[in-house]
Amino acid sequence: MPTVALLLVSNIFMTIAWYWHLKGGMAKPLPTVILLSWALALVEYCFAVPANRIGFASGWSGGQLKVAQEVITLLVFGAFAVLVLGEQLSWRHAGAFACLVGAAAFMFAGRS
Repeated sequence: MPTVALLLVSNIFMTIAWYWHLKGGMAKPLPTVILLSWALALVEYCFAVPANRIGFASGWSGGQLKVAQEVITLLVFGAFAVLVLGEQLSWRHAGAFACLVGAAAFMFAGRS
């Protein structure tokens, strides 16, 4: 599953790019935070673009790629929120995740 592995790595970089500064980086000037986040996002694109190309070449539709990416994003952000931001997950997080997994199931249903 190179598509899923590449999407996982890309989402780790994107989550860090978007949220790293919330824990310990709030004192940094916003332009600095933006530039550092762009650098991380560039690395993220180096994984996301091949993931989508490989997935599409393997028969995944654009919708399937997007929904799979959203499920992975929620998993990665959940771990980041707990491990880095010190937040607690609740039943609402589980409900949101269940809805996204349901969306993925619909997108992949009947796929041969």
